[in-house]
Amino acid sequence: MNGRALVVGGGIAGLAVARGLVRGGWEVDVRERLDGPPDIGGALAVWPGAMRAFDRLGLGERLRERAEYRSDAALFRPDGRKLVGVGGRAGGHLISRSALLDILVDGLPDGLVHWNTPVTAAELVPGGRFDVVIGADGIHSLVRRTVFPHASPPRALGSVAYRGTLPGRVEGVTEIWGGRRIFGVTPLDAHTTNWYAAIDQRLLTAAEHVARDPGIHARVLRREFGGWGGEADRILSGLEAHGVDRRELLDLPSFGPYVRWRHALIGDAAHAMAPNLGRGACESVVDAAVLADALNEEPTVARALTRYDRARRGPTRRIVAASRFLNRISTTGLNR
Repeated sequence: MNGRALVVGGGIAGLAVARGLVRGGWEVDVRERLDGPPDIGGALAVWPGAMRAFDRLGLGERLRERAEYRSDAALFRPDGRKLVGVGGRAGGHLISRSALLDILVDGLPDGLVHWNTPVTAAELVPGGRFDVVIGADGIHSLVRRTVFPHASPPRALGSVAYRGTLPGRVEGVTEIWGGRRIFGVTPLDAHTTNWYAAIDQRLLTAAEHVARDPGIHARVLRREFGGWGGEADRILSGLEAHGVDRRELLDLPSFGPYVRWRHALIGDAAHAMAPNLGRGACESVVDAAVLADALNEEPTVARALTRYDRARRGPTRRIVAASRFLNRISTTGLNR
């Protein structure tokens, strides 16, 4: 089967599903309200299941060429004591979000993605000119709000995340846990370190919680993570020069099927999750490959969407729950 597909959202999920549908002969229109790929920086982990999805989309080798492969990681206490070490064959690839978006965009025909072109709610109602409408428009999805009115809004996890990059090579993947705070370091590429941190929002003052000044974010990080040693100290010393991204963490409660009428939700629009398992981008790409395969192989849109929902809703809801639980253990406490 093929036809006309509207993909709402030009991030990882939207670009990946567009790639899969184009390979199957679909006419695809991707609409993104931003004027370019929505790159918010940082490193992404691509685990084996997601790499297999990239292979099915014809992009696996290009990703491997640009990614850093790691098969070991360690969890520490702030005093330097190792709690857990993981190694072996079951590793993953680390790639910058910008590099991944470049790979996805380069794989699409010119003019297929319409940047700075938001859709309206009126374009999403049944009976339009598209055979299928795919909501890949993130946690605050217009498609979900319009077509799935029973869906609950995003919920706060009670923690705040910070992240950034710093020049300099780092070899290992490490994370430090201590007192409702975590600090992690990974390679971004051969010359850059990726770092991230999260704290219980109750550790912030009211002014710090609403602050937008990167200088205030830097002071919070030094107060909460000063003295943790090693790479943490190196990163804290360079915060003002290289910037801090801060955001409140949210996830999406379960709301039933990811499909309705001729519409399907993928990625964060369907199952936004806490970042603690590093699975958000991975599950978005798997969604895209599964949905594209179903639409390319089934005789009707209805059968394809049913197949997609049956394959993806259960596994992704379990990962949302596990990510939320790990967030509670590491930063907000089990009493929340």
